[in-house]
Amino acid sequence: MKAPRSVLASILVLGAAVLLAAVPAIASAAPGWKVPSENPCQGPEAKHLLCPDLRIGTPSEMYVSSYDGKTLLHATSDVQSRGRGPMEVRGQRDGPKSMKVTQRIYKVGGGHITLRTHASLQFTDVGEYFGGSYWKVHQLARFELRRVLPEGSLGPVLRTSPKLNYCLRDLDRTRPGARSPDHRVYPGCNQDRTIPRDRLGTSVGWSDIYPADYNKQYIDVSGLHGCFAFGMTVDPKHLLFESNEDDNSSHRRVRLPFDGGGC
Repeated sequence: MKAPRSVLASILVLGAAVLLAAVPAIASAAPGWKVPSENPCQGPEAKHLLCPDLRIGTPSEMYVSSYDGKTLLHATSDVQSRGRGPMEVRGQRDGPKSMKVTQRIYKVGGGHITLRTHASLQFTDVGEYFGGSYWKVHQLARFELRRVLPEGSLGPVLRTSPKLNYCLRDLDRTRPGARSPDHRVYPGCNQDRTIPRDRLGTSVGWSDIYPADYNKQYIDVSGLHGCFAFGMTVDPKHLLFESNEDDNSSHRRVRLPFDGGGC
């Protein structure tokens, strides 16, 4: 026996009302995105967590190129994962080319916690020569050039690199150990612009390395003369949670114009 049309109409109206009522609740969930004010990897609960620790190797394989009248000093970067657990982030779409990010930290004995962060993923174009566009962590690393002062200290930042966005991936196993998996857990970065979510990471003992000739791996050093420090910093804005925030930088002293030597 079929239900009268009036009953079906009432059911449809009621269903629509329920859906409409749910929309504001879903929309209002976005402003509730709160980032912890304390770093659990540096508090009393840290002993129960397998917290990550990102470092960056000393700038290497440096060379100079010329482009559009500018002198560019290139360098290879080596973002290293050296903590008790991996650096793992998960993105959730919040714009045409962006995702907000949570960080997963694994627990001693099993399980994990998920933390909201100020980090974001951006769909980043690196040029056709380097493969096109990838989902990368925004502001994961920064290159800076400072003058070395006569007494040996470093002056203010004079120049920076145009590159800010990097993947987190298992590229090379640079420090094997008991906590380091012998196979890649986190692959290369995703190139599908349409995905609603993504996962990136670097396992303990592994590195994500970008060669000196990769897209934007340089600082413009045009017109500079003397002794300078070419510095690299991973997670310069402390957007991710780590066990140690004091080992995120490295630098190499170079004399400009660059001839391959230091100072």
